[in-house]
Amino acid sequence: MQNNRVEVHTDGGSRGNPGNAACAFVAEKQNIELFKLSKYLGKTTNNVAEYSATILALEWLLQNNYADEEIVFYSDSELMVKQINGQYKVRDEKILTLYSKVFKLFKMFNKQPKFIHVRRGMNKIADQLVNDELDANS
Repeated sequence: MQNNRVEVHTDGGSRGNPGNAACAFVAEKQNIELFKLSKYLGKTTNNVAEYSATILALEWLLQNNYADEEIVFYSDSELMVKQINGQYKVRDEKILTLYSKVFKLFKMFNKQPKFIHVRRGMNKIADQLVNDELDANS
C-alpha cells in the first residue's frame, strides 16, 4: 500500500431482492482503520445498497479532507464496479440516479477514485457490518 493511498472496502446487501437492505464501508490507510460505518436502508435492492455504500464512503472521504489522496475502492459488486469503470451500461433508472451521484462526487476529488472488483471474502469487515445492521433491523 502506498503512503498516501486510502483503501475503501464497501458492501451492500438485501435480504430478499428487494428486501431489507443495508450498506457499509471501511476506510483504511497503511492498514490502519480510519473509519467504518454501516447504515440500514429499509426495503430496496442489493444493487441500490451497493451504490449507497459507495456514496456514503465518498461523502465521508470528502467531509474528512481526503480529496487530495489516491483512493482505491474494493467491492464485491461486479455490476457496480463494471458500470463505474465504463464496462457495463446503466439501464435501471434507480441505479442511474445513484451512478450519476457517484460521478458528481468524483468531481470533488483531485484524482478520480479507482474501483476494483474483489471476491466476497476480500470484503469481510464491510460484509459483517452489513449483516450486523440487517440483524439489528429485522
